[in-house]
Amino acid sequence: LFNSDTEGDDFSGFSPKEVNKCNQLELKGLESIAPLVRSVEETPEPISTEVRGTIPTWIRGSLLRNGPGKFEFGNQHYNHWFDGMAMLHQFKIEDGKVTYRSRFLQSDAYKKNSARDRIMVSEFGTVAMPDPCKNFFMRFLSRFEIPEATDNASVSFVKYKGDCFVSTETNYMYRVDPESLETRDKVDWTKFIAVNTATAHPHTEPDGTTYNMGNSYGRKGALYNIIKVPPKKNNPEETLEGAEVLCSIVPVDKARPSYFHSFAMSENYVVFIEQPIKMDPLKIITAKKRGESICEGFYWDPKQDTVFHLVDKHTGQTNSVKFHTKALSVFHQINAYEEDGFLMLDMCCSDNGVALNNYLIQNLRKSGKALDQVYNTMYKAFPRRFVLPLNVTNDTPTGVNLNTRPTSSATSFKTAKDKVVCQFEALHGEDLYEYGGLEFPQINYSKFNTRPYRYFYGCGFRHLVGDSILKIDLEGKKVWYQKGLFPSEPVFVPSPDAVEEDDGVILSVVVTPTEDKRTFLLVLNARTWEELGRAEVPVNVPYGFHGTQSPF
Repeated sequence: LFNSDTEGDDFSGFSPKEVNKCNQLELKGLESIAPLVRSVEETPEPISTEVRGTIPTWIRGSLLRNGPGKFEFGNQHYNHWFDGMAMLHQFKIEDGKVTYRSRFLQSDAYKKNSARDRIMVSEFGTVAMPDPCKNFFMRFLSRFEIPEATDNASVSFVKYKGDCFVSTETNYMYRVDPESLETRDKVDWTKFIAVNTATAHPHTEPDGTTYNMGNSYGRKGALYNIIKVPPKKNNPEETLEGAEVLCSIVPVDKARPSYFHSFAMSENYVVFIEQPIKMDPLKIITAKKRGESICEGFYWDPKQDTVFHLVDKHTGQTNSVKFHTKALSVFHQINAYEEDGFLMLDMCCSDNGVALNNYLIQNLRKSGKALDQVYNTMYKAFPRRFVLPLNVTNDTPTGVNLNTRPTSSATSFKTAKDKVVCQFEALHGEDLYEYGGLEFPQINYSKFNTRPYRYFYGCGFRHLVGDSILKIDLEGKKVWYQKGLFPSEPVFVPSPDAVEEDDGVILSVVVTPTEDKRTFLLVLNARTWEELGRAEVPVNVPYGFHGTQSPF
């Protein structure tokens, strides 16, 4: 599924002991999580949950979650976890009570597949085979069609101009009703700006202005584009009107651009991380002709640097200085902020970019030694900080560590004109290795995104999916863990009278593969890490990707 250009890995800058800890946490006897990646029925009408403990009455709104919920049509099965049909979930909280509902997104992909009871639209890891109802000549010709981008928006809920959308990583999104979860409008980014894709992880300013990133492909090669969407609508029917490309960045290799899942944003900069997970566009658009899936066009090239590009949000100008570090992969950033002439870039990083390989459905459904082997060969992600000096000029000396922050061990050395080589500092203690690293990071976004902060939250990964919830105090750590339970990405909800950064609660949907219909919404006191309550849902819910609070 995922290829590497070399047989070995370059860990320059790391001690053998650190590399071993990062990537060789070996566990035995992992329990099967196959039930967490099985198809489930939707629950379109709200049902009551049984609340144990107490859910604070000041929490009023919904936790919205997105992720795959259907993994086959007829006798055809999807190959990759990311391919499953989008299922939208709502946990509505009011007066200490919780109701649950879910709906399949009524995407064109879902409707076409359902109508024929077979896979009609190709996904990331699954190629749609020619329709057997067509004659031989038409089936032959269909192999030479450029694959249509999927509109299966299964990754996250996002907000533009006050409206709720669900998104994937193609050019399509859907506007949805956050109250009923009904599918409204299909939105195509290409109708508004010259991009072919957009991430499912935009960043929003306090005034509602939203930034995103997307690739574009033309005769001159690929470009990375910074997108800016205005905060308000001029009429109720608007979606992305007024969106603009703020800046375009030329890839290091225009014929093989990098894959990116997200990006970072500080007060004045958008930070794009050009990582060595590479895409071969020709291979992708000809995949169907060869009977291969899109993901065959992705590969990991550890001989390439990771490059940080800084773009001024106010002028659209790209900083001429490029910040380089060793090959690493990143899916999610934690935060980025500016202080004392430096930009702190915090993100969850892995030292290898073949992680997508692990999430074949056949891997997720393994058991016994085969499952242990998949896990024990995974590269884990850990929270790390890079410190980028913002005032590098022609007069800046080489061979000197430009990071003068006294409490920081990160380094930044100017090595040539417009080139700075960086080494990270870890944002965790030794004990995080025992929890399999951290992913799905979240912060108190509304108050501390782009600002100095102290706390972040995420899932520990002593399994292929998250099996604990972690609170990382940059001065310590707290853990919620119960054997056999698998919590989702934690969502922080601030209390209405919050004074401190961690005044509020953590919401997470917890699933179990060993008991039928035992999903629950977990509510933790974000400050004390005490469990306040849980709302048990009498239906099965698959493990999903991302969520948000609504209203948001």
